[in-house]
Amino acid sequence: MKRLFAANARQLGTLAVLVVLGAVITVLTPYFLTISNLLNVAQQTVINAIVAVGMTFVIISAGIDLSVGSILAVSGVVLATAIKSGVPIPLAILGGLGVGIVCGVVNGLLITFGRLPPFIATLGMMSMARGAALLTTQGRPVTGFSPGFRWIANGELLDVPASVFLMLIVYVGAHFVLRRTKFGRYIFAIGGNEEAALLSGVPVRVYKIAIYAVAGLLAAVSGVVLTARLNSAQPIAGINYELDAIAATVIGGTSLMGGEGSVLGTLIGALIMGVLRNGLNLLGVSAFIQQVVIGAVIICAVLLDTVFRRRRR
Repeated sequence: MKRLFAANARQLGTLAVLVVLGAVITVLTPYFLTISNLLNVAQQTVINAIVAVGMTFVIISAGIDLSVGSILAVSGVVLATAIKSGVPIPLAILGGLGVGIVCGVVNGLLITFGRLPPFIATLGMMSMARGAALLTTQGRPVTGFSPGFRWIANGELLDVPASVFLMLIVYVGAHFVLRRTKFGRYIFAIGGNEEAALLSGVPVRVYKIAIYAVAGLLAAVSGVVLTARLNSAQPIAGINYELDAIAATVIGGTSLMGGEGSVLGTLIGALIMGVLRNGLNLLGVSAFIQQVVIGAVIICAVLLDTVFRRRRR
């Protein structure tokens, strides 16, 4: 029991923060702890939570991806343009997802074979993908889709938004990959000590490319959901989403130094951000002050991570 607690101390601590935060907001406003509002929080968290899964993979491998917001936008634009051009919805969705994968693979190639720092490579992709989205649409949104497509985000199963089920499927799959597959073990190995992993026979370049491809794919999945929710593909969508994803990942206990983390912690981190934003909105707090509060939470999370790492040493 003690070993189990020690192994999951960070996740349990983050979960405790979520519970306390929810309790405090419940005391401050009676509108928070209602079924409709809780479902709204879950639905509003979906986009960031799915993007954050890919970011978790990247950060565990000791990398960073600043391009996910722009990849989300360009994937949504390609998807929407294809649908409006008469392409069947399933093929259009595959096209949007394919764009996300290609962007991720390019990131991986620049980092592995181009030997660019992840920060620089993904910063460049952030600009290129955003430019491609704006160029494709001439800066205008693409709107008007069928109810069948919009159901992806706005439909319900058992009175729960369909997008929430999609998010849960992504998290279950990601948890399985990280904890039960060779790919997952290699992600931790690369983040813990890349040189040791390489000497152990791990094809580091191949797996790094795959990691960034997964991040691109999940950004594109979020692009599909966002396009369906808004009934519109915006070329300026996803601005600062990379920061929200990094925040959710770090708040959830994934170390920015690599080698440590979990998607369960990331989900809790995304929910903390969703609950915090929702609570501040219910309390009538200015959006500008919300940015200050969320920034402070991110700084505190990183400071706690630094403290925990020093204690282990």
